[in-house]
Amino acid sequence: MGSGKSTALDALERLGALTLSTDAVVHSLYEQQHVVDRVVERWGADAAPGGTVDRAALARFAFADDDERIWLESLIWPLVGAEVGGFRERSLVHQPPPRAAVVETPLLFEAGLEQMYDATVAVIANEDLRRQRASQRGHEAADERHARQMSQQEKAERATYVVINDGTTAELERELASILDRLGK
Repeated sequence: MGSGKSTALDALERLGALTLSTDAVVHSLYEQQHVVDRVVERWGADAAPGGTVDRAALARFAFADDDERIWLESLIWPLVGAEVGGFRERSLVHQPPPRAAVVETPLLFEAGLEQMYDATVAVIANEDLRRQRASQRGHEAADERHARQMSQQEKAERATYVVINDGTTAELERELASILDRLGK
């Protein structure tokens, strides 16, 4: 959280990549009735007042306990994986062919989804800057989420490419353009 994945995704789209945000996929899943029903069964009506999943409440329930987080992940991650698979298939026939097909996947390694990709990019940033960005966005249970995520260092070690996002958007875009150039070769 707060490393700039969404900013990087926007930059990659400007650079000619076809993009998909798994955060956006998750948000749309939280609007689907079968997901709302499962969430209410698990945590009660407070998790979805008025039939809409309350993401802040969901964060409090899911990140308070490992079993609850695991339950939510087991509900959501397979659905996200299916969406990513469909996106990849659509990208193969997209006209005009995109420069790359890029999926923003915040918990890529934690979810074991890296085998779905030809290459991975870890977007990392200074810890203080990440916390500041996450706080400005109003992320609920940020400390609990950080504690349950793989460290940036470990993600960087596992990724094909690493981009340090401590500077400007223009600097980030230049780094990403370089990666796209290398992928195209």
